[in-house]
Amino acid sequence: MAIETGCERAVFAANPGESRGRRVPEPASPTRNPFRRDCDRIIHATAFRRLKHKTQVFVFHEGDHYRTRLTHTLEVAQIARSIARALGLDEDLAEALALAHDLGHPPFGHAGERALDYCLAAYGGFDHNAQALRIVTALERRYPDFDGLNLTWETLEGLVKHNGPLTDRAGEPIGRYRKHGIPETIRDYGAVQDLELWSFASAEAQVAAISDDIAYDAHDIDDGLRAELFRLDDLTWVPLATELLREIDKQYPALDHARRVHELGRRLITRMIEDVIAQTRACVAEIAPRSADDVRRAGRPLVAFSPAMGEGDRDIKSFLYPRMYRHERIARIMDAAEGVVRELFAHYFANPQDLPVEWAQALGHEDAHGRARHIADFIAGMTDGYALKEHARFFDSTPDLR
Repeated sequence: MAIETGCERAVFAANPGESRGRRVPEPASPTRNPFRRDCDRIIHATAFRRLKHKTQVFVFHEGDHYRTRLTHTLEVAQIARSIARALGLDEDLAEALALAHDLGHPPFGHAGERALDYCLAAYGGFDHNAQALRIVTALERRYPDFDGLNLTWETLEGLVKHNGPLTDRAGEPIGRYRKHGIPETIRDYGAVQDLELWSFASAEAQVAAISDDIAYDAHDIDDGLRAELFRLDDLTWVPLATELLREIDKQYPALDHARRVHELGRRLITRMIEDVIAQTRACVAEIAPRSADDVRRAGRPLVAFSPAMGEGDRDIKSFLYPRMYRHERIARIMDAAEGVVRELFAHYFANPQDLPVEWAQALGHEDAHGRARHIADFIAGMTDGYALKEHARFFDSTPDLR
């Protein structure tokens, strides 16, 4: 499949010159458009740097070559720019959303998120997308005129809604938010700046979301093979992987194992990117959006896998879930990591004076709800190593997590 690499800007692309702006007005930059400035602010944020030492699947000291949240984020950004370029979308906005999408993850990946959600059950729960919004609108304190990064409306919208609408048109929570409601951070911010939670996000946000799926599929296979949680031969359970391996073996019958694994990942990413581009063009031809707002009001995603590739994506995730994410070795480590986060939260809640000075002073006279949220902000910002170090300060039995 031939992919154009220099497409004209699509009529439905987000236009930085027509951005809905920032919550706190700022003078325009003479050298960068608003979405490029968002990218740069995210890259220079403290929360972005901490991704280097946060778990993707394997805890930071498992090995130098496994993905961290940072390397995963950079891989998502590369895929997002490739898709956006081919579709004539705004590459800077797609990149900004890819760079920011995991900022809200606490230490130890989803294990840390489960632990904080448990600890905050009586205080509104914990949601990493909401935490990302909290980081970029409040917790990053770098600028003299505002808290947060003061990102454009389009970046904030995409950060919150890249997986689809959160409410119906009447404002009632839908999907995963139907049971527990909209996270308070998102709800409260909506009173300051309406992110239109009932609509889909821009095509660029949808590109960032599907790029996350592509990166997960290809690179978790690579990391799982490196960790010897499964073998290449086990991938016969995944038709798409089997097809690609046959192509590789036919073209390179004597290829060594390491190059064969890399070639599988490379071809899987390429095949999925090409599928998304073709399927999105078909959706565009059907829906005929004439603006970014037409994409938001389309009633369904514009950027998607074809039905066949969607099945392939589900096959890969179904393969990886028991063999990797819930593998006995990984599950044991992550269960212990959950315990670390829960115990840290309980300790700080009972002993807020043990927080670092600046965090203890900022707590003031908050009620239980405010204290819980403040402590969750502190823990969510921790790297894996810092969480273990803090745990060892207060407890005699900090797990090794190996």
